[in-house]
Amino acid sequence: MQTFFTLTNPHNGNLAFKIYSFDDGSQFDHIQRLNYYSLVLLTGGKGILKVDFSEYEIHKEMLLCFSPYQPFMFAEASGLTGTVINFHPDFFCIHKHHKEVACNGVLFNNIYEAPFLHVTQNELKELLAIVNELKVEMKDTSLAQHDILISYLKIILIKASRIKKEQLDKDQEPESGTEPFVVQQLKESIETHYKTKHTASDYADLLNTSYSTLAKVSKNYFNKTLTDLISERIIIEAKRELYLTSKAIKRIAYDLGFNDEYYFSRFFKKNADVSPQQYRETVGFARQELNN
Repeated sequence: MQTFFTLTNPHNGNLAFKIYSFDDGSQFDHIQRLNYYSLVLLTGGKGILKVDFSEYEIHKEMLLCFSPYQPFMFAEASGLTGTVINFHPDFFCIHKHHKEVACNGVLFNNIYEAPFLHVTQNELKELLAIVNELKVEMKDTSLAQHDILISYLKIILIKASRIKKEQLDKDQEPESGTEPFVVQQLKESIETHYKTKHTASDYADLLNTSYSTLAKVSKNYFNKTLTDLISERIIIEAKRELYLTSKAIKRIAYDLGFNDEYYFSRFFKKNADVSPQQYRETVGFARQELNN
C-alpha cells in the first residue's frame, strides 16, 4: 500500500509538495503532464521512458527529473520501484534560488541532455536517507516545517546537480572526428538565434551544411529531430517568460519571433499541450517581479 505525504497551498488548495514511494510503474503507463516539478528516484526494475519526443532505457539507480508540463510516461515497465518527489514552483522556485541550487539547465530545462542521471549505490543510499528525513518531517506539523522541507529539497537538488555535472563533464571530453564540432556549432547557433530562426533549414543555411547532415547530428547526439530540438528551445524560453514576468502574451510572442500572437499560442499548445494563459495561471505568474 502506498503512503502519500502531501502539502497543499493554503491559498488555492492546489498541490505544493508531495512525496511517496511506488512498487510498480503502472501509474506512469500513460502520459503525465503535471503543473509541478517531479523527481523520480528509481530503486529497482527497468523500462522505457518516453519523454518529449524521445525514448530512453531506464533502470534502477537513476534519478529522473521533469519540469512542469513536460510530458513523460513509462512503457514496458518491469518491476519498477522508487520514490517520487513533486513540488510546485510556488513551494520552491528554482529560478529564484538558482544561485543556491544551480539545477536549472542541469536537472531541468536542458534540451540537449537526457532528463535523468545515473547514481552509484552509495549516492542512492545518500539520496534515500534524505528522502526518509523528508517523510519524517512531513509527519511533523510543528513550527518551521516548511523551512526544513525546503532545506532537505535543496540538498537533494544540489547533490543531484553535482552528480549530473560530473557526468556531463566526462561526456564532453574532447573526441576525435568532426561531428562533435558540428554538434557544438549547432548548440551555439540555436542558443544564439532561436528567437529569430525557427526552422531546420534556417540552421542548415546558417552553418553552411546540408539539412540531412544536421538532422543526423540531432538524432544521433540529442535523440531528437532538428525541428523538435528547435521547438523545445523556444518553448523553454516561452515558459520562463510566462512564469517569471508579467509581460503580455502578445509581447512574449513578438520577442520570440512570432508576429502573430494566435500562431504563437497554437505553437505553444501543440508543444506544451496547454495554452500560454493556462500555463501562466497554473504554474505561476511574475514570481520574480513580485519577490523583488
